[in-house]
Amino acid sequence: MKILNMHGYNGSSENTACTVLKQLGHEVISPQIDYDAKTPSRIHRDLKNIFNENKPDYIVGTSLGGFFALLLSQEFKKPTVLVSPCLCPYITLPELGYKGNIRTYMKLFGSIPEDLRNISAVVGGMDEVIKYHGFTENLIENCHIVPDGR
Repeated sequence: MKILNMHGYNGSSENTACTVLKQLGHEVISPQIDYDAKTPSRIHRDLKNIFNENKPDYIVGTSLGGFFALLLSQEFKKPTVLVSPCLCPYITLPELGYKGNIRTYMKLFGSIPEDLRNISAVVGGMDEVIKYHGFTENLIENCHIVPDGR
């Protein structure tokens, strides 16, 4: 199976999700994303191009990559798994020292449709960065909180 994987802010394309998916025998497309060097709109556009070039069967996104995975899932109607997603980056990123314009994230968030049936989420209840898991749980119907997970 071909999977597009997106890492989180200050993360690596060879994140845990990528490693595990490869170990399970999947073909993983996992681009390195510099969230500070590009605008959110540019990242979104680049990821859409990567999707169109590779035609993955599934999408996986961790943390901030989960935000973009959610957008791509809706545009391309592909099953998606979000891993401790950062669905409100306009709140979280400034707390992490992000200096870019967060308004684009707000605009992109506004484009998330109501039908999220092809989305699943796994959230670590002890995540030290994302502190609004209740929001994710209310937004994503198929959301599993792992109480002692990170």
